[in-house]
This record gives sequence, C-alpha cells and structure tokens, in this order.
Amino acid sequence: MEKKRLKVRTLIVSDIHLGTVDCKAAEVAHFLRTVRCDKLILNGDIIDAWQLRKGGLWTAEHTRVIRIILKKLEKHGTEVIYLRGNHDDVLSKLLPFTFGGLNIVEDHVHDSPQGRYFVLHGDVFDTITKNFVFLSHLGDWGYHALLRINRVYNAWRAWRGKEYWSLSRAIKARVKSAVSHISNFEEHIAELAEKKGCVGVICGHIHTPADKQLGRVHYLNSGDWVESLTAIAEHDDGRFELLDFASFLREFPMPTDSKTLESVEA
Repeated sequence: MEKKRLKVRTLIVSDIHLGTVDCKAAEVAHFLRTVRCDKLILNGDIIDAWQLRKGGLWTAEHTRVIRIILKKLEKHGTEVIYLRGNHDDVLSKLLPFTFGGLNIVEDHVHDSPQGRYFVLHGDVFDTITKNFVFLSHLGDWGYHALLRINRVYNAWRAWRGKEYWSLSRAIKARVKSAVSHISNFEEHIAELAEKKGCVGVICGHIHTPADKQLGRVHYLNSGDWVESLTAIAEHDDGRFELLDFASFLREFPMPTDSKTLESVEA
C-alpha cells in the first residue's frame, strides 16, 4: 500500500538548525518525507554552522534530513531554493550558486497565483545580527541556555504527565522589548516587500510563525523546527497555509518501527 502523503505546490521551511541538540530532526525528517511538493524553499538556518563550530551535535537523523532533501531534488524533480540564513552564513561565499534544480541565493521572488511574494530569511533586519556579531553570538548562547533549562523542566513536566511548555516562547510573548522587536521586524519586512512590488513576504529568522495581513502585504513566517515545528504550504489554488506539526501528526502519524522508518521513500 502506498504511503499517504500531503501534496502541495510549494513548501517553505526555515530554521531547522541541524547540528544542534534541540533540533527536532526526526520530526522534520518525517514531515519532509511525507509532503510532496513541486518547489521546496529552505529559508535559511537549515544547518547551524555556528553551533557546529563549537562542537554541536550531528546525528544520523540529521544526515537523514539532508538525504531526504537531495532525494526530492534527484528522484522527484523538486525545485529546491536554499536561502542563506545567519547561522549558515558560510553560504555567502557561494552566492549565487545553481546546480541542476538546486539554487542557493540571498533572496527569492516566488510567483504565486495571488501575485509575487518576496522570500528572504530576514536577518538583514536584525540590527544585532547584522552589525554586532559578538552580541549576536552572545544572544545565541543565551537562547541555547534557555533551551537547556527547558529540556530539564519539560522532562519534569512529562514525568508529571503534563504537555510541553516553551520557556523561550513565553519570554518572547511577555517581555515588552521582545514583543516590540518582533513587531518592528514584521513591519520592516512588509515595507520592503511593498517597495519591491510584491503582494506578500515570506521569512523566518525570529522563530515566530505567522500568517497575517500587514496593511496591503500578506506576511508569512515559517517559524522553526526547534520549538514551534511549523512550515508554510502553498496549495495548487495559490492558498497559503501555516502547518504545525502537532496537527500534521493527527493525519500523518510517524512510524514507530525504526526499520519501517529507514525503508520509507522520501
């Protein structure tokens, strides 16, 4: 029996952060394996070169994610657009790079039935990331420290039979400066898209999934695969949908047998 799959026109994922302890590699592997698309946009921070330089953590599951992407490119003829992020900024030396159906670029204009969408990772609008590299790495260290605390706290919650709770997302939602930063980021991204004559913008970077209208611009953020586990799908009719993994699993459950998982085609 053929495996049940979701078929879409375009799939956009960002901020997978392969090479880190908190990357949900098994989950993203199942997601990418299950979704068939004509075009796959990898919107930055797919591989976390910052953490890998510090030692990081690369497992067989992380390699599997890369293999699934390559199989989409080679076996299914999927067009793959890989945009540079700040954590995989080593790609800047290659830009632009095209090989077969793979394109590594700084930004991209996506033609949708609804109109043109400007696609970029979004770190160019983060002043600290762009101009103060030391502070950016310090912030990255702080974020991973929060994630380490979060792992311990959620292990305790799981033992108590409670659901996962994100410390870093709670801080972003409640701390005034964080809320203001996200709001300013969204506004600047939307303004840029409008100046480029696009009806919408698709980004990542801030790990805050979104699908909303900002004035005349449709703003989409694909979130991340560390905590939110979200992506954006464009259906054949041009409709965009923000997918979250928890809901996705209800229709497309993960195989529980490791042998079955290894044998599933991308």
